[in-house]
Amino acid sequence: MLLRPTNEDFKIIVHYIGRLIVGLGIILVVPLITALVFNEWDRALDFSISMLLAIFFGLLLQKIFPATRDLNWSQGLAVTSISWLVAMLLGAVPLMLSGHYASYLDACFDAMSGFATTGLTLIQNLDHVAHSVNMWRHLMMFLGGQGIVVIALTFLVKGTAGAYRMYVGEAREERILPNVIQTARFIWLISLVYLVIGTVILGLIGFFEGLPLVRSFLHGSWVFMAAFDTGGFAPQSQNILYYHSLPYELATMVFMILGTLNFGLQYVVWHGNFRELFKNIETRTLFSSITIISLMTTLCLLSTYPYLMANFRKGFYHIVSAHSGTGFMTIYAPQFANEWNLPALLMTIIAMGLGGSACSTAGGIKALRIGIFFKALLQDIKIIMSPGSAIVVQKFHHIKDIILEDRLVRSALIIFISYLATYLAGALVGVAYGYPLAEASFESVSAAANVGLSAGLTSPTMPAGLKITYIIEMWVGRLEFMSIFILFGLVFARLTGARGKSH
Repeated sequence: MLLRPTNEDFKIIVHYIGRLIVGLGIILVVPLITALVFNEWDRALDFSISMLLAIFFGLLLQKIFPATRDLNWSQGLAVTSISWLVAMLLGAVPLMLSGHYASYLDACFDAMSGFATTGLTLIQNLDHVAHSVNMWRHLMMFLGGQGIVVIALTFLVKGTAGAYRMYVGEAREERILPNVIQTARFIWLISLVYLVIGTVILGLIGFFEGLPLVRSFLHGSWVFMAAFDTGGFAPQSQNILYYHSLPYELATMVFMILGTLNFGLQYVVWHGNFRELFKNIETRTLFSSITIISLMTTLCLLSTYPYLMANFRKGFYHIVSAHSGTGFMTIYAPQFANEWNLPALLMTIIAMGLGGSACSTAGGIKALRIGIFFKALLQDIKIIMSPGSAIVVQKFHHIKDIILEDRLVRSALIIFISYLATYLAGALVGVAYGYPLAEASFESVSAAANVGLSAGLTSPTMPAGLKITYIIEMWVGRLEFMSIFILFGLVFARLTGARGKSH
């Protein structure tokens, strides 16, 4: 029987949400400073209003709902799932005030797309957006890629058991360092180091390709944020096609792959263990999958792009973009439906659905789970072929040697089925609104796997119900379901559970 949550449970949840809201409000100072530097006075006012609103609202929640107890598991996961919705609502305020969105719903769509590192967008007249608005769009991706809760753990929350429970709620079960606060700070350390390096590289490429110096480095920082955090937003409506630059495309491919690698893997590589790149089940599965799907896509597109370089820049680039969960594009969205054939489209959908690495900025089912499935299959084959009395132990290497247990396979299977159900549900909603099945499936997988590639469905004119569907898909896909299940479980238990004190 479910135990009914008490008023104290909800009080603690709201209190910690208030803390996270204050953190988001403080971060709005970055686009505010950008607006002041570039004399964007109207946008400076927008960000000032948004920042004060967030800080006031967050402090008010903490004042009305004081809490001294630590978070338990259900509370920590509920805080995480609700925080992403609150971040969307607050992050959409300066977007809506900018005048580039037809409605607040459209602004919420882009805010969730940003924080969930998806990249689908409903912004209008992107090529004339203020620098500060572009800064906020890409900063949302940078924050979302590292994790909203990771921000709170780094700056606002003490190192408690509740902090780890919030961390797990963002689908990051691995503690890279013994303390979860140290883990969060390491994630931010390498992200900021990469940001500096990536900005310089893309800034110099942009400058030598003909962009003005300041603009080239602004674009470099924004594109890197979206590449490393596997997001897909870009400062121009043509996305990466705008630059018409092979060096730019090669650099972004490197950053996309870097962003889709497990932070735990990056930690051991940073400390000199380069062999882990080749031993790890996740990287081996990921690169095998990218290679196989890329070769198949290349063959499928030979009639469309007969020249090797064109096939590389249009075909292989989008498979890397899809598999890493980034969503950068070097073609126009309608070309997927009108120019690519159905097998190539299917390969892209599979790449998006599989996704990148666990404990990274990527979305999707994840290569680690796919690797576990193959190991479980191999174990079953060995069991069938072994004598009845034999005990078959299957191991895999992921940072360390791990014994394959039923609970690992069961956990991976639950998430796998949840993703497939979400992909299918979103596709059916698209079909119900009159869109072709292939395009509806493409868009649904892109949203739920937090990729951002579009076959042309995502636009300000699409039905409001479809916008809400994609928002929900981006939300549940980014958090990988478990914290969402706990949130709905708390609500259900509140309505039907037995009275008593929760634990």
